[in-house]
This record gives sequence, C-alpha cells and structure tokens, in this order.
Amino acid sequence: MRLRAAAAVPSPAVSRRTLRLILTMHGLIRLVDLAELLATELISNAVRHTKGPAALRVRWSAGVLRIGAWDADPAPPEPPVPLERVAEAEEGRGLALVKACADLWGWQPLSREGNRGKVVWCELAAA
Repeated sequence: MRLRAAAAVPSPAVSRRTLRLILTMHGLIRLVDLAELLATELISNAVRHTKGPAALRVRWSAGVLRIGAWDADPAPPEPPVPLERVAEAEEGRGLALVKACADLWGWQPLSREGNRGKVVWCELAAA
C-alpha cells in the first residue's frame, strides 16, 4: 500500500486513519495502535522536515509489517536523541520513539528510475 501525503498538517492524521482501516480489514488489529504511532512519527517527520511530497508505504510479508515514509529529500534523517535525553530534547524525539518501539528501523536513499529521496522505515513482527 502506498498513500501520498501532501506537505500539510492533516497528512499524518489521514495516514494514521487509513493505516488503521487497512490493518483492521486484514485482521492485523493487534498491530494497529503501535503501527499508528510509528507511522505518525515517520510521516510527520517527512512532512515537517522536507519541502516536497511524501508518501506512507506499508508492506506485510512473512509475519512482519514494514512501515516506511518516503520523501523527496535524499539527506539522511537526523539521528534519534538517546532515550535518556528525550525528555529535555526539542527535536529528534520522534525517531527515538521509533527506535524504542520498533523491532527494527533504518533508512535508505533512493536513486533508481529517476526517483530521488529516501525512505525511513521500521518493522513490527506479528509475534
């Protein structure tokens, strides 16, 4: 599934509601709350820190849900704030939350077929 998000305030909310609906329809209700939280952080960062379009990407394969936020900026995301400093940090808390809650997370630059930008992603295992 891919959901394009305009660089506007409602985009994370629309992405979150759409993800909830899709996961519920596919019987993945046990992952909905955490998936919504992580997708919101990822797409919020993509919309907030880049000037171009963004898209939420979701894939279910072999018992693993992968959530990614694509944006047109190829620069790497800022590293997450260490958990012990999250309370006083003004930025970087979103990726710290993703790092703490996801089973795995990362980012990758994209440059094939004329597409540029990056995907920041995380994974949640069903078990």
